[in-house]
Amino acid sequence: MSAAFFSSSGSEPFAAFAPAHLLALALFVLAASLLFAFRRRIRSSPRLTLGLRLALLAALAASEISLHIWYVTQDAWNARFTLPLELCSLMLLAAILMLITRSRFLAGLLFFAGIGGALQALITPNLAYAYPHFRFVQFFVAHAAIILSALYIVWIERFHATWRTVLTAMLSLNAIALAVYVLDGLLGANYMFLRGKPDTPSVLDLFGDYPLYLIAEELLALLTFTTLHLIFFVIPDALRRGRG
Repeated sequence: MSAAFFSSSGSEPFAAFAPAHLLALALFVLAASLLFAFRRRIRSSPRLTLGLRLALLAALAASEISLHIWYVTQDAWNARFTLPLELCSLMLLAAILMLITRSRFLAGLLFFAGIGGALQALITPNLAYAYPHFRFVQFFVAHAAIILSALYIVWIERFHATWRTVLTAMLSLNAIALAVYVLDGLLGANYMFLRGKPDTPSVLDLFGDYPLYLIAEELLALLTFTTLHLIFFVIPDALRRGRG
């Protein structure tokens, strides 16, 4: 494989909504659509269920391990920038633990915070490398796998959230943010963008300067969690009751 695929220099800069970005989004939508379309068949087969679960675990673990290998080999590993303390990095680790343990707490956190964070990242990536660079591939595989893991636990394992799950996820996310904020201060870092907005365009640009955008983030998270709960649980439950 070409050394340029892994090199930390010489890549074309990432361009949002360029053909490669749109193709990556289309592949993710296709994967999610197939998971939904075949959910009953997968659910009815222990072999298919286990196979999918292991495939998601492999994708998550491989993307995270390969990322840190890349950091080390490119002499780019730095505790201020490369620890797994971004929201999606933490949700990736939560997804791995959730798939292993089937924890309901982790399932709720992953469904709301994982989908909310990873979906925003897929649409407006904080990414410096364009396709076909390793970081481009790793980024989209990791974030897609986070969302697919959350959808798996709902569509295949039949996890069902309640409004209490939404509240627990919000409180847990704030506790995580507080811990990361403290670590940011100790490390001189900006994980989860708690001390400043990312350099690349993102949804945070709509919410003003620091620290006002942090308040907007809280409201956006609550709106996102509520919307996800309505779409995936409240409305389907109401439709089932109506048919019954």
